[in-house]
Amino acid sequence: MRKTALFSPYTVKNVTLKNRIVMSPMCMYSSHNEDGKVQNFHKTHYISRAVGQVGLIMLEATAVQPQGRITAQDLGIWDDAHIEGLKELVSELKSYGSKTSIQLAHAGRKATVDGEIYAPSAISFNEKMKTPKEMSKEDIHDTVQAFIDGARRVKEAGFDIIELHGAHGYLINEFLSPLTNKRNDEYGGTKENQYRFLKEIIDGVKQVWDGPLFVRVSAHDYHEDGLTAEDYVTYAQWMKDQGVDLIDVSSGAVVPASIDVYPGYQVGYAETIRHGANIDTGAVGLITSGLQAEEILRNNRSDLIFVARELLRDPYWPRTAAKELGVEIDPPKQYDRGW
Repeated sequence: MRKTALFSPYTVKNVTLKNRIVMSPMCMYSSHNEDGKVQNFHKTHYISRAVGQVGLIMLEATAVQPQGRITAQDLGIWDDAHIEGLKELVSELKSYGSKTSIQLAHAGRKATVDGEIYAPSAISFNEKMKTPKEMSKEDIHDTVQAFIDGARRVKEAGFDIIELHGAHGYLINEFLSPLTNKRNDEYGGTKENQYRFLKEIIDGVKQVWDGPLFVRVSAHDYHEDGLTAEDYVTYAQWMKDQGVDLIDVSSGAVVPASIDVYPGYQVGYAETIRHGANIDTGAVGLITSGLQAEEILRNNRSDLIFVARELLRDPYWPRTAAKELGVEIDPPKQYDRGW
């Protein structure tokens, strides 16, 4: 059988993915009881992509604190009561040969839940959104602990990989960017200080988690005073030194901005960080065909391909990509007659 990069295995620490296709975390806003628990929809949604032979299923941004939800319908991991539903989902996903991951998140100033919301500095995202409270040292400590507690629950639920959500203008991203972090204490003012919040989260998570650890970043702020991929090379080097295994490279959304999108528009950022920091990266953003994914991997631009909206349109996209590349992949036994 013809060999391809997209359908070659990828090993990180003690976890081997059967291919390089990752279901990118996409919020579903479907915990309709506002309790953060897994619903039947989540099982149908994620398991169908595992049936479709995605190598790594990554659950959506999952809140480590109730006030860290983007919306009140977000998945949560702030309570031990969340473990049971997540554990059941993980077991089903693994039964179809997919590895499992979850994105731990806090929305910061972009939270739309009732009550007070929190951020590094008291600056709203836009005139329509609430002005957040500037976090005190105690707030920061409590939030770091919430990420640690979330990671413990991830382990109890049986996930293979954790991703920390440091992108898209949510709390970790807000600390990293000078556009949203105007603090004059040890959490702001210099690149080292802006990184400190994420540094403490990584150190804390690694106290309870010894599996693979990814971090998603927004590698370009699309603002003249913001960060670029070159800045994230430095951050990625620090993350690598702390034991982070892969940087999932997205961009934007920390401040309102006009972004020129086109097929693979973020891949160059993944490539810059991969070679600049000598760390594995994942590419994401308008990657829709097998040939496109194969080119990215063959030219050493990234190590994994994160597929988002295309997997909403086609839960069996790995099959579609394999046909395009002229290779065969094994179907679930139940689907063999129609594969």
